[in-house]
Amino acid sequence: MEIFRYQSRTIEAGRVFIRKTQLPAMKRRLLLREATLRRVAAFIWHHTFQKCALCLIAALVQQSSVSVMAQLSVDEQHRIAWHSETDVVRFRRPPGAAPVTVLSDSAYLTERLLPLDEAIRIALQHSEVIRVLAGTSANSSGRTIYDTAVSTTAIDQTVSRFDPVFSANSSWRKTETSGARVDPGDPLAALIAGTQIGGHDVSAKLSQTNRLGGVGNLAVGNSWSYNRPGVLPRANEPSLELSYTQPLLAGWGRDANEAPIVIAGYERDRSYFQFKDSMQELIRGVITAYWSLVEARTQLWAREKQVEQAKAAFDRVEAQFRAKLVDIGDVAQPKLAYANFRANLVTAKGNVIQREAALRNMLGLPPEDGERLVPSTPPTRDKLGFDWAELVNTAQNRRPDLIELNLVLLADEQRLIQANNQSRPSFDAIAIQRWNGLSGRMLNGGTLSSGLDDNPSWTLGVNFEVPLSLRNARATVRSRELLIARDRANIRQGLHATEHTLATTVRNLDQFYAQYEAFRETREAARLNLRVQFAEERADRVIFLNVLQAITDWGNSVSSEASALTQYNSALASLERETGTILDTHGVVFTEERFAAIGPAGKHFELDCYPKSLQPSSSKDRYENSGKASEEAFGLE
Repeated sequence: MEIFRYQSRTIEAGRVFIRKTQLPAMKRRLLLREATLRRVAAFIWHHTFQKCALCLIAALVQQSSVSVMAQLSVDEQHRIAWHSETDVVRFRRPPGAAPVTVLSDSAYLTERLLPLDEAIRIALQHSEVIRVLAGTSANSSGRTIYDTAVSTTAIDQTVSRFDPVFSANSSWRKTETSGARVDPGDPLAALIAGTQIGGHDVSAKLSQTNRLGGVGNLAVGNSWSYNRPGVLPRANEPSLELSYTQPLLAGWGRDANEAPIVIAGYERDRSYFQFKDSMQELIRGVITAYWSLVEARTQLWAREKQVEQAKAAFDRVEAQFRAKLVDIGDVAQPKLAYANFRANLVTAKGNVIQREAALRNMLGLPPEDGERLVPSTPPTRDKLGFDWAELVNTAQNRRPDLIELNLVLLADEQRLIQANNQSRPSFDAIAIQRWNGLSGRMLNGGTLSSGLDDNPSWTLGVNFEVPLSLRNARATVRSRELLIARDRANIRQGLHATEHTLATTVRNLDQFYAQYEAFRETREAARLNLRVQFAEERADRVIFLNVLQAITDWGNSVSSEASALTQYNSALASLERETGTILDTHGVVFTEERFAAIGPAGKHFELDCYPKSLQPSSSKDRYENSGKASEEAFGLE
């Protein structure tokens, strides 16, 4: 028999592996002796001591001066356990078509002309979870159309503090006490006799806290008893009590008591503006992804033309080589250029696929559905002017993130009101009016009763309580004051950053437009140069390097022109995003969707309607639909 010691535990692929190490011989002998002793002790316990222990426990339970506590079960985790994947995965979706790659045969795919307005509408229709553009992909922003409705429930939760509360209690009681008394038959002896008192207590209370912090109570009750000591062995004691407690310092005032409701309202507003900010970023991301795809498709066209031009030059030189008009050195350079242009074409194809995938992700479409998305909205070439002061003022008033910072400040100001109120001493005024009644049966069998108004009582007073240092309350006030100072600093920084962001966007707009005009002239010059170099090369008046440079310059000028113009159009959307007006310019509004749920009255009454979500409306038509691919607006030829 071998004894092993558990040395370590390793979790791999969902299974637990326990490595065992063999112990030395001396330790094995000691452990064998210990195991033998344990088996003997277990045998004795099972056959002898267990029965004796049960008898002892039963005897101890019968003794009033001894209490026995037994642990009936041991709830400890001695192993690492987890649910299997199939038990916790609740939702699945069937896999779609395999994604298209640069090696796929895309000849069977149909092209779908997609105007920018339609792209925005598709994204809004699939915006249950709002996505944001992240390079060539899209990620969840963490915001959903349900967030604002969820935050609205906090208002009802805070208002519930002022709802009336009804409580009722009913209990039966019986008390038996033992005692000794003199034996009537033998004065020197004693008898043990017990007394028994019992009854039934019932009470009901209605209480409510008002907006000033006061608490009012209305309570009714009755206590029925039998074997009472006195002249009424059996009696009913009805009562009616009306009380009111009003804080005069801590807890006093409508502002302090309604502050949680106001804060919950500000939190709801924060959730709304966070949702609105994410929705603005969604539209900006769709527009940016759209123009990025236009740019990628234009660059792909340029690379395809470069490959055609390089192949024509290579075929001509190769034909001359076969005719032994040139040597191998004259063929090597065109062949290398042709190979490089084909490699660049593969990169351009991959870029188009990735940009289309990013747009599909933003629109909420599957990675592949058998169609190629072809943008059909031409980019604008209009140079737009702006009033700087108007841009800044609009951004300060409309940007959701700046509004959110102001809401944080307003909520912290309400918390300061609460902290100042709670830093005061506790000084409460109390008023109690009580009506007591009594009825019962006397020893002679007759009945006796008095009404509630026969024995009224009242209490008026005050309660005062204050910590001698008020350390905690004063520290809370200082914390709230510092948070307000921090909030104001954050607002100032937000305004500062907003102005710088607007300045950067305006600079980018002018730069992209100037680059577009420059690259447009460069493209015309490059096209002319390409024709000249091809003609000169056919006449053997220039070397191939001049043709190669002309092809490269022409392709780069086409790509640069497309990049500058699409970036200009994307920057226009960014400017609307930075000023907080992108939803307005696209005609997007939110519609509250409601649902039926159990109301305050309970499930036995009619369901009430409550907010469920904020659904974005469809955007209005704003962009041109040319009915053909957007890249053709660059005059591809």
